[in-house]
Amino acid sequence: MADTQLTKKDFASNAEVKWCPGCGDFAIMNAVRGGMVAAGKPRDEVAIVSGIGCSSRFPYYMETYGFHTIHGRAAAIASGLKVANPKLDVWTISGDGDSTAIGGNHFIHAIRRNVNLNYVMINNKIYGLTKGQYSPCSDMGQITKTSPYGVIDYPMTPLRVAVSLGGTFVARSIDAQMKLSEEICVRGGQHKGFSMLEILANCVIYNDGAHQQLTDKVTGADFYIVLRDGEKMIFGTEGQLCLVQDGFKIKAAKVADVAEADILVHDEKNVEVAALLTEMRPDEGLPMAFGVIYADDTKKAYDDMVYEQLEAVKAKRGRTLDQIMQEGHTWTV
Repeated sequence: MADTQLTKKDFASNAEVKWCPGCGDFAIMNAVRGGMVAAGKPRDEVAIVSGIGCSSRFPYYMETYGFHTIHGRAAAIASGLKVANPKLDVWTISGDGDSTAIGGNHFIHAIRRNVNLNYVMINNKIYGLTKGQYSPCSDMGQITKTSPYGVIDYPMTPLRVAVSLGGTFVARSIDAQMKLSEEICVRGGQHKGFSMLEILANCVIYNDGAHQQLTDKVTGADFYIVLRDGEKMIFGTEGQLCLVQDGFKIKAAKVADVAEADILVHDEKNVEVAALLTEMRPDEGLPMAFGVIYADDTKKAYDDMVYEQLEAVKAKRGRTLDQIMQEGHTWTV
């Protein structure tokens, strides 16, 4: 723990921030700093690893150790760093394209292994740094420089992938909700294992208004739900809507039309319901799920298991490297 209580300003470097005015990454950076403050680690025990993209400039703007790596490889490098130096609080910053396209292989295996990383995926549904190509998270029909007649790929849902792979902490927020974004960063930073933190962001240049339905000040609350463990799943501008179970599915209903007992209560440890919650989309008549969707603290972290195995092997063999080199038949040349 740090000797003195650090603040967000302590985690800000003196480098000029070179994001476009109005970029959602500013708010997300503030949330990540909040997560670091809550973790209580001194700055020399915090590291940020990023890939390639606008969001991957994070390491320059943070007064911590940082590594701006290559396209799609942030998860792999961060995994190695955490295993090599387990006392480090390792944050991985990546975009939707960097994580799910060229970096998809490393991304899925970091989740599967449950490496103790705080993985922040900033999802603006576009490639920003390379000037506006569609990503695996772009919407069907979206017009971009590489889809002039509309995207015909079905979009990926990163959080659904995380749950499917046995991810132990899955949460989502949006840049416009700064308090909630910081809240999930704090929770994720305290979780032992892979923390998958998806934060939706607006790219004011190449995909402006990507999440406008969710950020509209008048009607936005009708299209998302903030999940709280142990609380009923109620949402809407006036709290008039709710979620209920319909067989093996979830559906939205008016609170006035259902019995109170039928309204679903959020349970962070229910992986089956978590899988359904990650897939909810406003264009399918269901609210986008925000907050902590799933949290499992029973699985061991990969890096812990590595060291447990090393200690077990050492105890079993009971020999040093020098002893191993000197035993058996040896010759002096």
